[in-house]
Amino acid sequence: MTSTTPFSGVWCPSITPMDSEGKVDVDGLRQHIARLTAAKIDVILLMGSIGEFASLSLEERIMLIREARAMSPLPMVANVSSTCFNDILWMVDEAWRVGYDAVMVLPPYYYGQTSAQLLSYFRALGNAISGKWFAYNFPARTGCDLTPELVATLAAEFPDFAGIKDTVDCQSHTRSMIQATARVRDDFAVLSGYDEYYIPNLLAGGAGVISGLNNVMPELFVEAREAWRQNDLATLQKLQQEIGKFMAIYAIGDDFVTTIKTVVSRKFGYCTPTARNFGGTLSDDQCKIVDTVFGI
Repeated sequence: MTSTTPFSGVWCPSITPMDSEGKVDVDGLRQHIARLTAAKIDVILLMGSIGEFASLSLEERIMLIREARAMSPLPMVANVSSTCFNDILWMVDEAWRVGYDAVMVLPPYYYGQTSAQLLSYFRALGNAISGKWFAYNFPARTGCDLTPELVATLAAEFPDFAGIKDTVDCQSHTRSMIQATARVRDDFAVLSGYDEYYIPNLLAGGAGVISGLNNVMPELFVEAREAWRQNDLATLQKLQQEIGKFMAIYAIGDDFVTTIKTVVSRKFGYCTPTARNFGGTLSDDQCKIVDTVFGI
């Protein structure tokens, strides 16, 4: 039970720490990335959904790309998704300049996209990007789905298309993605975007997980990675149940980004709970639930 696929394993989509006024806190990010590095995860994803990329200005995103790369020796991937194609290319160029290992891109959002449009869009990206890149499939937010057949077509055409984050709350979708891409590539990384699908993803032949819980407890997923490598099924069963218990984080409060930041703030103290999503501040009762669930 081992995987040699590049970019496999335990990824953390890092939060973007902010001060109480909502300004990006670079020192807080440095402390957070240092903790992730010490936990021995495999890859850090900068400015994913939990990293609040959609509420950051282009200037802030370029700044974060520049600042974060030097914060860890781990492989690092920058989410450069935007509705402006030229802004994507600007961020890609900066990511290559400072040494990122890959970039990640959502399909266009706001306007509905047909399969033909998605194929055209990612072909244009594949021709414009000179290094490794990932697609990010999140139909609940984009309104369109990157189907296994479409992704396999792109994987066959573009050797630098390294993998996909499949954020679909349906394991059969991700399993179909794994099977379809395996028929054309043996080095394509299919990663689950849902924490509790990490072990099912591995069992189905996938590459790993991009897990928001890793902002709080990366050690749990690293332990699962090591149990997988050692064929320790009893430990994997126990850890699957543990991960399921901590999935409660996504049901506390109105905004899961604020909730994750609140847990990090209360448990580790180097950042505030502040996010740019309005109305997500936890009540005193919700904070008590957080403290109980996460042993604060």
